[in-house]
Amino acid sequence: MKRIYLAFVALLMTTFAFSQGTLTGTIVDGELGGPLPGASVMVKGTSTGTSTDFDGNFTLDVNQSSGTLVISYIGFVTKNVPFSTTGSLGTISLFPDAEELGEVVVVGTGIIDLAKDRKTPIAVSSVPVKIIQEKIGTQDVTMTLVNTPSVYVSGQSGGFGDTNMRVRGFDQDNTAFLLNGQPINGMEDGLMYWSNWSGLNDIASAVQIQRGLGSSKLAISSVGGTVNFVTKATEMNEGGFGYATVANNNYIKTSAGYNTGISEKGWGLSVMLSHWQGDGYNEGNFGEGQTYFISAGYRPNDTHGFNFMITGAPQFHDQNFTKSISDYLEYGRRYNNNWGTYNGQYLTERRNFYHKPVANLNWDWNISETANLSTVLYASWGNGGGTGNRGNRIRTDEGRIDYDAIYAFNQSVPDGAGGYFAAGGGYVTRASMNLHNWYGLISNFEKQLSDNLTWNVGFDLRTYYGKHFRVVSDFHGLESWQENIRLIDQNNNHESYGSFGTYKRVIATESFRPSGWAAAFNSYPEDQKIAYSNDERISYGGLFTQLEYATDTFSTFFQGSVSNQYHQRFDFYQYADQSLIDGTSSQWTGEPLPAGIEPGTDSEKVNNFGYNAKGGFSYSPTMQHSFYGNVGYYNRQPYHDNIYLNFTNQVNPLTENEKIFGLEAGYGFSSAIFSANVNLYRTSWKDRVVTSSDVVDDVLTFETNFGTEQLHTGVEVDFKLRPVDGLSINGFASIGDWVYKGDAVTQVTDEERNVISLETEDFDGGKVGGAAQTSGGLGFAYRINKMISVDSDWRYYADLYSDVGAVKENLKLPSFNLLDAGVTFRMPLGADKTKQLKIRGNVNNALNTIYISRLTTANFVEAGDETYNGLNVSNQGYFGWGRTWNVTLRYDF
Repeated sequence: MKRIYLAFVALLMTTFAFSQGTLTGTIVDGELGGPLPGASVMVKGTSTGTSTDFDGNFTLDVNQSSGTLVISYIGFVTKNVPFSTTGSLGTISLFPDAEELGEVVVVGTGIIDLAKDRKTPIAVSSVPVKIIQEKIGTQDVTMTLVNTPSVYVSGQSGGFGDTNMRVRGFDQDNTAFLLNGQPINGMEDGLMYWSNWSGLNDIASAVQIQRGLGSSKLAISSVGGTVNFVTKATEMNEGGFGYATVANNNYIKTSAGYNTGISEKGWGLSVMLSHWQGDGYNEGNFGEGQTYFISAGYRPNDTHGFNFMITGAPQFHDQNFTKSISDYLEYGRRYNNNWGTYNGQYLTERRNFYHKPVANLNWDWNISETANLSTVLYASWGNGGGTGNRGNRIRTDEGRIDYDAIYAFNQSVPDGAGGYFAAGGGYVTRASMNLHNWYGLISNFEKQLSDNLTWNVGFDLRTYYGKHFRVVSDFHGLESWQENIRLIDQNNNHESYGSFGTYKRVIATESFRPSGWAAAFNSYPEDQKIAYSNDERISYGGLFTQLEYATDTFSTFFQGSVSNQYHQRFDFYQYADQSLIDGTSSQWTGEPLPAGIEPGTDSEKVNNFGYNAKGGFSYSPTMQHSFYGNVGYYNRQPYHDNIYLNFTNQVNPLTENEKIFGLEAGYGFSSAIFSANVNLYRTSWKDRVVTSSDVVDDVLTFETNFGTEQLHTGVEVDFKLRPVDGLSINGFASIGDWVYKGDAVTQVTDEERNVISLETEDFDGGKVGGAAQTSGGLGFAYRINKMISVDSDWRYYADLYSDVGAVKENLKLPSFNLLDAGVTFRMPLGADKTKQLKIRGNVNNALNTIYISRLTTANFVEAGDETYNGLNVSNQGYFGWGRTWNVTLRYDF
């Protein structure tokens, strides 16, 4: 009996030793006050831990009576909470830290360049997934960044996915956009078409914009900056969600996703599907699309991790182009003249349609405690294009397309005679197609050489093959469409022989539906292509390295990269192609094939070498204060579209490598209730190419300036204040001086790529247009109670000039203010409160401000001219959206 008693006492003592008690508490958002479900709660120095439920509550059994809890949550500052007794710790507030996004990266940690990956700071702003989900509504993903310094987004009035985002005054082809570390700017022109990326709203875990030189190690030029889109990976825990959004103009979106969680064998799967459709804010701006996302992860052990992802967003959206202010005043600010009706049914002349699946395979290898390797193999396959007119357009008195009259006219054309430059004329809707296959491989090796020294080295390989041509989308009653195209010799001259010249006749009899899904599976016979048909091959190879030395108070780094680009163009249309001479669908007219014209002409191969180098330092004398300075130089190759002259095989003698030199410095202050950053920058850009477009009298023209120099200087300020729990106030301001320097060669071409004019002009001192050089904003978020929170953002834009490329005298647009507001209601569900219902409502441009967001002409007021708000009404451009709204109902389980 005594032995039993002693054993019992020993058991009690053991139990007491290993289970000192229980800790409880609630983790909440220090700004909005809402619970933080899934927050990590760990006892420092041990493996003891748990996570919070959907109400933010946690219960943790500990085997010690005192210690420190480490509490962390994605996008929030990690907090250490000491305890000297067990029991309730009450409510613990975590405060958001937009720059702490490292925890969202589950795979590709060495490829995805977030600012925190390098201790030497840069000018950076980040948007966590919560903000993306709550505030994006019906807008493009670019709108998540409007409350950051030196960012200007315009072009929403063009249609779904047609926004244009500029950073520090630089256009999208001069800002590097990355998806999980892989470059996604167009290989041909560097541009971004946001309709191809509409699914990012659903699959992004975070968005980070690094203004200026940035922290990316790739051999890319961050002239304006670098934007990192970090997508979801395979979720660690089982669960799912579903939501529905309704908005103005009959917009509706539904989405659902599910995560299996990671199994004991290391496997996991996450899937998401969504569908959206809407009428668009402007008339004739209908759109519809889907998004799919599949991510499969496998972690066989602690050393290796794999993740495969495929995502895509097939869509179509009808487009609105710039038009004169006088047209808007006459027909209304939602006026769009790109559509009409036939027998009372809606038809559009301008529809964008595309499907660009993106797949990548990530491999993370933790070689040792001091070395790791990250590699991503990726691919994308783009299929789609945009429609427009070909032939004799007829308009109504209101300026819209008169399809009834067009059908009547086409029916009067003799059979087989409808065509461009052919007897009888006629009208068809054509589709300008852009297809491509893009494959790449990026790998980065990181080695911790010492406690303070880290070395990175890696490579970036890409190959791209694109196809460009036109086909008929709708014959509008014609049986066929024929064209006589004058040929070009090897010197890119239009040859004339006899009185008519040498032509190729093409007769198209098939039509192709403008659909994102259909474009991915259609085949396009060569004899059905009209206007032009050319391919290109672009290959790229880059090597990069980085060395950083960092202590608690000082850090310095150096980055360098070299790269080579290879270009070649293949023209199957403007040059003679004997394979098309079959006597049926295509035939020759005029003289036989003359000397100097060869079938299937390939261009000269062009190789361009480039490099960049950047370095910097930071100094933090205390925990609250930090200073930094960075310098960088880029010698960047021109884009493919600028290498070949006038869309022919002739190499453009006016293009050369662009030279960019950047300087930046900054100061940061951080405390528990207030943080702020001040950044100064100066970016000089020489030998660059600037292209702008315009529509005047139904004619689309392109203006290109070769050899332009730009100088952008400015100052940026951003701050965040948390005076009390539940309230946060944030603001930003940016003042820039962006000008052109010297002179350059200006070329104007029409939509058919014919040169209208070519001359040298003086642009010295001209203002860079397209983005507001002065901007500022102020916002707040306030938690009314545990279930309800409200927020609002005000923005101001001034010193906005017309987007007309390089000009000596530019036109200044009126300044304007915008106000957005939102409210969120959250309610935990279920007996254990592990489920959540959320209702979110947004009102954008709540005061219904009338403003002009962009002009593409610079027509100054002269005596007798009609004006609007001080502007000549002949100017072409867009009004911004008026008041819009959206409401989302979301269920998480």
